[in-house]
Amino acid sequence: MRLFYSLLLCACAQAATVDAIWSAKYVVTMDAQRRVIENGAIAVSGDHIVAVGTRAQIDKEYQAKQRVDQPDAILAPGLINTHTHAAMSLFRGVADDMKLQDWLNKFIFPAEARNVDREFVRWGTRLASIEMALSGTTTYTDMYYFEETVAEATKEVGLRGVLGQTIIGFPVADYKTPAEALTGTEKFLKAYANDPLIVPAVAPHAIYTVPDDVLQSCRALANRYNKPLVTHLSETKHENDESLEKRGKTPAAALEALGVLDGWTLGAHGVWLNDADIAILKAHNTGLAHCPSSNMKLASGVAPVGKILAAGIAMGLGPDGVAGSNNDHDMMEEMDLAAKLQKVSTMDPQALPAETAFAMATITGARALRLDSLIGSLETGKRADMITIRLDQPHAVPMYNVYSQLVYALKASDVADVMVNGRTIVREKKILTIDPKPVMAKAAEYRERVKKSLAH
Repeated sequence: MRLFYSLLLCACAQAATVDAIWSAKYVVTMDAQRRVIENGAIAVSGDHIVAVGTRAQIDKEYQAKQRVDQPDAILAPGLINTHTHAAMSLFRGVADDMKLQDWLNKFIFPAEARNVDREFVRWGTRLASIEMALSGTTTYTDMYYFEETVAEATKEVGLRGVLGQTIIGFPVADYKTPAEALTGTEKFLKAYANDPLIVPAVAPHAIYTVPDDVLQSCRALANRYNKPLVTHLSETKHENDESLEKRGKTPAAALEALGVLDGWTLGAHGVWLNDADIAILKAHNTGLAHCPSSNMKLASGVAPVGKILAAGIAMGLGPDGVAGSNNDHDMMEEMDLAAKLQKVSTMDPQALPAETAFAMATITGARALRLDSLIGSLETGKRADMITIRLDQPHAVPMYNVYSQLVYALKASDVADVMVNGRTIVREKKILTIDPKPVMAKAAEYRERVKKSLAH
């Protein structure tokens, strides 16, 4: 008996102490081998993962200050949203069922001119960030105004953000000229140069709303600080036709000719890319964001996702804004729609398999953002961004294939726990970092204000 206790004490002494151990029925790593570990666990120290393995292995080697054990759940990388406009959550459903240009010119631009200020952006970002966190998104990519305020609200909730300060060719809420916007953007890049959660970005809105010389200045600014440039790209047929008529080039070819693709770049949508455009983007290592809900709802078209991925271009997923181009931040829904839209548009049920769709929401999305060395998979040394998704509801059983279940069966409401950068921000479907009640109340206030502004 004395020998038994000695061995037990020796084993305990050898177990390293970590900050957290999370375990689940399945750990979906999304590593290079696509390992799915049954009865798996993750050990976390500080902001990073220190070990991935079976629960028996992890429990033998580590002891934790905090434990999350979900025996009826999947433990997966946090979802990565590669395109949205977070603060526009306060315009949710303000105008629906119309074409993009009408939606922008008749509703969104007027609504923004009459309502958007710094506090609007703060409360809208809080609302969006809570929604994203509760539905399993741990990193999101934004394009909007007052982006330093977006960063503050994002950190308040505890999310990771690639946040693009919008630069556009006409007066908007934060800056009245492109020159002012460029100056403000440079301050933003400096302020968040080495932030653990925020990657600041330069975000010229689109080739059709930003003068050519300003586009080139945006590129130069992003390169000077080694930060990304994010922009809308070939979203609609109207955009492509206008570019061909005025420039004799597609938007992708025109951006290349201007040198705008010469650096770290993410293009949103890519619906109307042709084969030559895809080759251009591949040559420049440009990442893309696919927004199936938005493209369907605005009847913008169907992006050639199969061709894009086959070319070796990293393409992630995003819901776009929720003001009418899409009305939620549900990345689980985007995975499902992305897979099904490619199948029906190509008449090929294998056009976008479930595993590929889930990769687009995790590791491929991380590659599109050039952050795959840090996030997108559950691997030793990477940031501890992870979620649990419950499997104890009727729609979640039985399960034969984990990727099929994730993409086609499970819902955003099944997300139970969320960790970002080693910090638990959602536990058992409750957000821990911010009280949602004042945010919901403020959203109701803004609804009345926006309605009155549009009635004039």
